[in-house]
Amino acid sequence: MKALAFGIWIAALVPAWAFGAAQERAGVDPRVAAQFATLPNNVTLPVWVVFADKGVHEAWKASPPGDLVSERSLQRRRKVRLEKALLDAGDLPLDESYVSAVERTGAKVRQRSKWLNRISVEATAAEIATIALLPGVRAIEPLARFRRRRAEETPGVVAPEKPTPARKPSGSIDYGPSFKQLQQIGVTTLHAQGITGQNVLVGHFDNGYRLLAHESLLPVTIVAAHDFVDGDADPAPPVSAPSSFGAHGILTLSALAGWAPGNLIGAAFGAHFVLARTEDDASETPLEEDNWVAAIEWADSIGIDVASTSLGYLDFDVPFPSFTWENMDGNTTVITRAADLAVGRGIVVVNSAGNQGLNTLHNTLIGPADGDSVIAVGAVDTLGVRASFSSVGPTTDGLGRIKPDIDACGVRVRCASTTGTTDYRTASGTSLSCPLAAGVAALLVSARPAATPMQIRDAMRLTASQAGSPDNLLGWGILNAPAALAYLSATDVAGDEANWTRSLSVAPNPMRGETTIRYALSSPATVAVTIVDATGRRVRTLRRGAEAAGSRALVWNGRDDADRVLPNGVYFVQLELPAAHGAQHVRAKTVLLR
Repeated sequence: MKALAFGIWIAALVPAWAFGAAQERAGVDPRVAAQFATLPNNVTLPVWVVFADKGVHEAWKASPPGDLVSERSLQRRRKVRLEKALLDAGDLPLDESYVSAVERTGAKVRQRSKWLNRISVEATAAEIATIALLPGVRAIEPLARFRRRRAEETPGVVAPEKPTPARKPSGSIDYGPSFKQLQQIGVTTLHAQGITGQNVLVGHFDNGYRLLAHESLLPVTIVAAHDFVDGDADPAPPVSAPSSFGAHGILTLSALAGWAPGNLIGAAFGAHFVLARTEDDASETPLEEDNWVAAIEWADSIGIDVASTSLGYLDFDVPFPSFTWENMDGNTTVITRAADLAVGRGIVVVNSAGNQGLNTLHNTLIGPADGDSVIAVGAVDTLGVRASFSSVGPTTDGLGRIKPDIDACGVRVRCASTTGTTDYRTASGTSLSCPLAAGVAALLVSARPAATPMQIRDAMRLTASQAGSPDNLLGWGILNAPAALAYLSATDVAGDEANWTRSLSVAPNPMRGETTIRYALSSPATVAVTIVDATGRRVRTLRRGAEAAGSRALVWNGRDDADRVLPNGVYFVQLELPAAHGAQHVRAKTVLLR
């Protein structure tokens, strides 16, 4: 009995001295130590274990094996990695000897992130102190938990409705009650052109999928699915769970992918889908960022083109570490960092801005909507009036970046219900405006597969309803899908890019006062370098005539041919070349600000 008591006493002391030693050796975040200071020693909490390197895989960095991701993923990356290797150190697997050493401490491994070279674990204070001293461990960081930030769903189930009247303005599609939410952002126009999301793979992340047998979802092609909460291939919540669990995923997926003429048409019903359950619906269970990080890496390896997430992450109660509005800087939260890494791999990432409404003192964003490469979606009603619950920017990174980026209908959006396979309902929230916007992104990728995520983002923003005067209430405004497609067509991303496109650059961009235009000729050619406005009207000719091979640099001062100051807005630098050089013309966009 004395020996047992002595052992318990020693165990109680371990966290206190071990945390100090670990902080010297591997850097235990002070917030982790503070967490455990208020809890019994046998309580486990989730943390990130960050590794120093990829260990035995370090030698692979120079020439990583090609089977780390799918060929579809590699093809997508070619759009954004013209000058770099398609694979990098982030694609290398974790060093299993490091992971095994962590497991031997008794800690339970939850998720892995090869991009960020870390694992999430559930461990006691004593286990964490031991882990921090292991070879290969660089740091122990808090794993943020969050409050639920989902759709503010309107109550009540709506019985199957008849179209009122039959709405067939776009080909033969009968949109029924979903017509207005799609017409508002121009989706019906693209559908009429035969653009429905063909050849696009969309990753959809939510709280699970309670009723994939719903009539509007039966036609949906699901390429892969995974439950990152329970760790299996079934994206539905457990059968024993309450009926509300997994309903949110059906609401959002149906608005994006549904096909039930006369009742519900999704924005990108012609796309294929990858589904991931990343949220546990249990009311007392806080959300955790590691499920989403694991899901986006998995979906990338399959080859998704667009990611749609109608969940968001912000604060939670002590003792759980929290992120707040002050951390919405595009760099702090792990989930936002992962989202930006996904964009860097060619994925268009679309996320709800949040349902926290307006605060005149600070932003009300949720991660990863704060990411500079993430398309954050606000909500309006069908009349274009901003929804009062829609979250606002700006970000807190010193730049005060405008958020949201764009808007779509998020008030009484038509979607499928989980009460029956033929039942429908309406729901409100940026959770519903997000899949509509993600649907537009999928349509644009379908029509212009060479477009990069940032070109898709720019096209959506710079053609939206208030692109000339964006603000932190509605961002650049309500989407205009046909105008976004026209923008992409004008910027020459429709087909294979000539080498000239890569050599044409404009910096600084946006420009204030003047900017430098650089291009290169591999052989003598007759060229014309002009500036055109967003309507295609030429406003300035900078150079015209025969030139020798070599690099060139021109300065444009934001004035037209008559030396008049041009108004703020979007302009294109156009380099015209003979057909023998592979293109009649190539363009680069610049934004003039004064």
